[in-house]
Amino acid sequence: MTDDTERNLGEQPIAKILETLEIKVNALVEISTEQITHKMIHRACKGRRLSKKVQRKILTALNAVSGKNYSHGDLFNY
Repeated sequence: MTDDTERNLGEQPIAKILETLEIKVNALVEISTEQITHKMIHRACKGRRLSKKVQRKILTALNAVSGKNYSHGDLFNY
């Protein structure tokens, strides 16, 4: 069985944002009021395709920790 959907999409913009703002993955996990894990964030940075629900959780956590108002397009290029 083959799956035509590409799952590994290369490094995503969220990785650069976290690096630029010097935000650690742990800070996102700690501030989140929803269930997110370190693994989810690492997968997001590496470009592993995530569900919209997980993308939204990561976006919400990043906006909370950074004090900025990022959109989905700022973090993910898919």
